[in-house]
Amino acid sequence: MSGTTLDYHHDSPSLRVVDAIADTTDTDPLELEPLYNIVDPEALDRLFKNDADVRASVRFEYAGHTVEVRSDGTVLVDGTIHDDA
Repeated sequence: MSGTTLDYHHDSPSLRVVDAIADTTDTDPLELEPLYNIVDPEALDRLFKNDADVRASVRFEYAGHTVEVRSDGTVLVDGTIHDDA
């Protein structure tokens, strides 16, 4: 399965989640509920930083959608891979 992976030097999982939800809902990211009300963005970023030797995924509800972040950097919204290209 192809997907978008993170450029860890210029992006973070938490920012990708906000962008994915904004794209999915056609909402300005600044108008969304703050991600920190749903999940700790710093913890999410630390869990999936590129020097962490971890294979994991995190799933949570945000803005009425199911979000999954995988350790390879893939962000899915309602089971669909978010592609910001």
